[in-house]
Amino acid sequence: MDIETKANVPLLPLRGMLMFPKMVLHIDVGRERSVFAVEHAIANGNIIMLASQKDTSVEIPEADDLYTIGLLAHVKSLNELPNGTYRIQLEGLERAEWSNYEEADLYPVVDVKVIPAKEENDAEMIALKRTLLPYFKKYAKNSSKISQETYDSIASIEEPGRFADTVASHLPLKLAAKQEILEMSNVKKRLEFLVHKLHDEQAILELENKINNRVKLAMERTQKEFYLREQMKAIQKELGDKDGKNIEIVEITEKIEASGMPEHVKVVAYRELQRYEKAHSASAESGVIRNYLDWLVALPWTDASADQLDINRSEEILDRDHEGLESVKERILEYLAVRQITNSLRGPILCLDGPPGVGKTSLARSIAESLGRDFVRISLGGVRDESEIRGHRRTYVGAMPGRIIQGMKKAGKINPVFLLDEIDKMSNDFRGDPSAAMLEVLDPEQNHSFSDHYIEEPYDLSGVLFIATSNDVNAIPGPLRDRMEVISIPGYTEVEKRAIAKNHLIPKQLKEHGLTKSQVRFNDEAIMHIVRYYTREAGVRGLEREVARVCRRAAKKIVTGEKKSVTVSANTLESLLGKRKHDYGQAELKNQIGVATGLAYTSVGGDTLQIEVSLSPGKGKLILTGKLGDVMKESAQTALSYVRSKAEQFNIDPEFYETKDIHIHVPQGAVPKDGPSAGVTIATALVSSLTNKPVRREVGMTGEITLRGRVLQIGGVKEKSLSAHRAGLTTIILPMANERDIEDIPESVRSELSFKLVSDAEEVLAIALEEASE
Repeated sequence: MDIETKANVPLLPLRGMLMFPKMVLHIDVGRERSVFAVEHAIANGNIIMLASQKDTSVEIPEADDLYTIGLLAHVKSLNELPNGTYRIQLEGLERAEWSNYEEADLYPVVDVKVIPAKEENDAEMIALKRTLLPYFKKYAKNSSKISQETYDSIASIEEPGRFADTVASHLPLKLAAKQEILEMSNVKKRLEFLVHKLHDEQAILELENKINNRVKLAMERTQKEFYLREQMKAIQKELGDKDGKNIEIVEITEKIEASGMPEHVKVVAYRELQRYEKAHSASAESGVIRNYLDWLVALPWTDASADQLDINRSEEILDRDHEGLESVKERILEYLAVRQITNSLRGPILCLDGPPGVGKTSLARSIAESLGRDFVRISLGGVRDESEIRGHRRTYVGAMPGRIIQGMKKAGKINPVFLLDEIDKMSNDFRGDPSAAMLEVLDPEQNHSFSDHYIEEPYDLSGVLFIATSNDVNAIPGPLRDRMEVISIPGYTEVEKRAIAKNHLIPKQLKEHGLTKSQVRFNDEAIMHIVRYYTREAGVRGLEREVARVCRRAAKKIVTGEKKSVTVSANTLESLLGKRKHDYGQAELKNQIGVATGLAYTSVGGDTLQIEVSLSPGKGKLILTGKLGDVMKESAQTALSYVRSKAEQFNIDPEFYETKDIHIHVPQGAVPKDGPSAGVTIATALVSSLTNKPVRREVGMTGEITLRGRVLQIGGVKEKSLSAHRAGLTTIILPMANERDIEDIPESVRSELSFKLVSDAEEVLAIALEEASE
């Protein structure tokens, strides 16, 4: 190595360990000063000085607490661990002596002088190495810590100094002895020292082996005695001696008394215990009874967790873990408020209905945390056997309780938050209908005495807060759906998705990929671009996958040295995620005749919909294209009938239907479109085309129309308004009946939109057609 002296080298104290030259070692660094020292070393040539502590109990060592001779090392890598510490990989370079200890920028720096090795490859050196090798071979053979491959690798080392250091690193020497070897620059002295140490260690190993052999013989005698005693017990039982079972009977009796089960259940338990006592130990009946008793005493009968009835705390937890979902949060807080007043309210049966990825399961976990209750989850997807819910009769081989009782045993309390996941995925076959078995579980008037076929005795489920989840509430049988309070979670808005990504998904993915906020930065515009152009979903699973993809690309750039940090912006997003996967509707650049902008609500949020009407000479044929569903086809026919009935009022030739063919088209023909909210949009486009009046490009509209021109209420106002704002529209036409839904729109969006509430199609035309703006 060319380095002889070096100034201002970071010093890393080692606690309870030591490293030799030419060796690679992984160590965990947790002390703040040590982390700063390693980071400085990486930034300045990767060279660091290692010095062992004299006393391992010292938390912040000073100069006097360290050995002055240590090892100059090369930092090969630095990785952050989940527990907050760092794992570094070090490669030993040369022995060195440090001096001029100083504190600089929260970590110590020293001046380093390399200690050259005094290695003379003469006859004495060769003899010492040959003497040491058999000692080490014998030690490796007797030691279970050194494999044959490790020994072969060490024996092949030619350099005497490196050979001595490698042997020393594999010996169970105290730190002071290893430090003594490290301070020996003379290789001959090092080899002589190791010969003496190995001689002593060999004697200790031989003594340990003798002791182990004596212990092994004693253990074999003990095992033999145990086997004979077990045989004696079996013989005694065959002869009718019940002493072996008496102890077991006493233990079960104590558990029955301590379980807190009701008196009628206790009577059954003691009756079964008497049968167990009389039954032969080897009989099948004995095992069945014992298993039944184990279930009875393991179930929680009276033990309940105390509710943490702090509404403010619960609200903080729900807001911390979930953006939006106001209706669900409000329902839980209402339950807490009533519970705090009455202290005896039965748990509600909630059903969270919505598409995948909107946070239904995680919301249930947050509810359990906010209440301070245990959380139990069972998946009902694919369950088609009634006994999965109610359990099996004890007459069957391998009988066991149903999933409800199993979940209660797992909870250990009588009032957990019990999640019934994917309740709409249950089906039925010849083995029964599990949804029918769930009727009793989810009926607040009946579940205080739930009957499981295995337990047989009534079990109280009234204290349980049941939360079911479903993707399609219509797939749940009517009687079962009637027992639940369905709360719809249609999905997140763009604003909510951006907040979720910023506050939850990005920190989570940065941590999982070993990155820090300073290494990868996301700005708000980039997050919104990911939401708009790279995902199209109601939930956030796809958004999380795209964030993870950005983190992987950024990690590669950082590891390869291409960049030290990555800033994710709208301009750099395409280089990280590739070309845009999706697009969204934009407002027209100018007012056009026969083109009206509708607002649609899809399973992945709101969107704008351009409806085009074209007239051509013909015989009144109505052509509908754009893959329209039955509802939209009927809306088009209704709008046409309305326009024909009002033709004279709108200054339209009453005979137009006999002289013109009408073609109504909705672009993106490959995408199915259906829903009861396109009536007013189709009517506006029709009137615009027939009167030759352009439709104002900044106006978006939604609502269904009747033959008399009444505008009917629609759904998805919040999502539709957000899509209109995103597309650059400024005026939204809504049915008068949807006035109350405007409050659900975020204030930041609501303040930039003008809402026009209408009850008749004529009002829509007055606002939407260009003539109204003159």
